[in-house]
Amino acid sequence: MQLCAALVHDPQVLVLDEPFSGLDPTAVEVMSGVLREAADSRVPVVFSSHQLDLVERLCDRVGIISAGRMVAVGTVEELRSGGVERIDVVGPRGADWASGLPGVSVVASADGRTRVQLENGASDQEVLHAALAVGPVHEFARFRPPLTELYRDVVTAGGAS
Repeated sequence: MQLCAALVHDPQVLVLDEPFSGLDPTAVEVMSGVLREAADSRVPVVFSSHQLDLVERLCDRVGIISAGRMVAVGTVEELRSGGVERIDVVGPRGADWASGLPGVSVVASADGRTRVQLENGASDQEVLHAALAVGPVHEFARFRPPLTELYRDVVTAGGAS
C-alpha cells in the first residue's frame, strides 16, 4: 500500500528500503513488475535489499555497501568481470587432470564437475586440452557467479564480514 501511495504522487525518484521483505512469491512478482514499470517510465528507482537474487534480476546497476561505505558499483556483468576467472568442466572424474597446470587451481570437484580458477595469463585452452586428454568433456563454460557470491567476494576482500 505504501508503494501505491508513493506512486500516486508521481514521484521524481522512488527510494525504497527492503521493498520485498515479508512478501510471498506472487506479491514479489507484482512488486517487481511495478518497479520495472516505474523505471521504464523514466522514474529512477533506488532500493536496498538483502534478497540479492531479486537485485540481480531487477537492477540495471548495483552498489555494494560494506562497513558504511560503497565498496563496488556497476552492472552485475561489470562486477563479474572484475573478479577472477573460473571455469566449470564437466566430464573427467576427479581433478587430478588439472593439477600442475600453470596458473590454474582447483576450486571444487565433485561428481564429474570440476571448477578451476585461472590466474592472469593462464590459458583456458590449456585447461580444455588437459581435460580432453583424460576423457570426454560434456561441458566447458565460464562460471558466472551469482550476485550473492560477488557480494561475499567483495566484502571479504574489503576485510569486513
